[in-house]
Amino acid sequence: MSLPQTMLAQLKARRPGFSLPRAFYCDPEFFRLDLENIYYRDWLFAGHDCEIKEAGQFFTMQIGEYPIMIVRGNDGAIRAFHNSCRHRGSRVCTVDHGRAKRLVCPYHQWSYDLDGSLARARHMDAAVDRSELGLKPVHCHSTGGYIFVCVAQEAPAWEPFRATVEPYLAPHDLADTKVAFSSTIVENGNWKLVWENNRECSHCAANHPELCRSFPEAPTSTGVDAVMSDPAMLEHWGRCEGVGLPSTFQIAETGQYRITRAPLIEGVESYTMSGGRAVKRPLTPRVTEPMIGTLLLFHYPSTWNHVLGDVATTFRVMPIDATHTEVTTKWLVDKDAVEGVDYDIDELTKVWMATNDQDRRVVEENQRGILSPAYEPGPYSAEHESGVMQFVDWYVGATERAIVGEPKLRRVA
Repeated sequence: MSLPQTMLAQLKARRPGFSLPRAFYCDPEFFRLDLENIYYRDWLFAGHDCEIKEAGQFFTMQIGEYPIMIVRGNDGAIRAFHNSCRHRGSRVCTVDHGRAKRLVCPYHQWSYDLDGSLARARHMDAAVDRSELGLKPVHCHSTGGYIFVCVAQEAPAWEPFRATVEPYLAPHDLADTKVAFSSTIVENGNWKLVWENNRECSHCAANHPELCRSFPEAPTSTGVDAVMSDPAMLEHWGRCEGVGLPSTFQIAETGQYRITRAPLIEGVESYTMSGGRAVKRPLTPRVTEPMIGTLLLFHYPSTWNHVLGDVATTFRVMPIDATHTEVTTKWLVDKDAVEGVDYDIDELTKVWMATNDQDRRVVEENQRGILSPAYEPGPYSAEHESGVMQFVDWYVGATERAIVGEPKLRRVA
């Protein structure tokens, strides 16, 4: 039996409402299939428009085997390219963030215009056809200040996601903000364990004292099943929509993405130790209504987000190998906010820095237990872990479709 068929057979035999078999969390070959079936096929959150406001600004990222660069062109367009020189393959952009008039390979100085076209092949201009040797493009779209990329040769439809989330994001003007702080950690756990941990808060009281000052443990804040009947949620939606902020729960037919606005603990304005605002200036002058809670945006497999009245905190999940996952967190504030005047970095970041580190330890202990040959799948709580079950159901469906339900998308070589 081939490896994909082995994976499919284990999914077919899986007991509904239970966690996945051990191989899905630790087997290197299953991890490789996750890259092929999920990360190399889907739209992935890369970063924010505000990180590359000016022509020539770029940032880089790694998607499995693929180094990628995202660049703002002279025409203002945002484009993504494979970060591999068309001469001998060296990475062209070698830093996380930068700015350049042209993208110049440090190895032999082949240079590319910001639209990816080859401008100069040093010592070889007369010997090559520059029109055939531009940087290879990566699918790239931006909506509401979020940049997504896809390395498949044929990308999934973009419009359904854009149409769903753009009205919710539009009032917050995230493209016109700035990144006040960024943090990247590596969690010693499979990427699915990172997501499963995120999709429930039944572990919060025992593990997240800072977060529990502001984020409610109610299952409706993390789940999907009871959200439409929660009186507190319905009241919050009505009040926010009354001031022009789309808020009601929306979820994709496949379960891949969802968005809603949720209240924080009563009297809490932001994710701070005091519960007060982290930033004196609102995230955008367009949204000044107090107590709007958090706009929750999830898009599997790469991002979850909290957009509040004073700050947006965004998270990017990128797998490294079967038992290591990179999580990048960014705090976006008003573009004119001044550190030390409008906000204090420690106050701005303390809750999520502490929570991220606590989640790292939780995930790592989860991974260590699953590495035991004695591990076997256990049952999820229908009340408190419905969000986890929804994520796992999405993963199972996406994997099955990739193996048998849809034609394989060819990767760009």
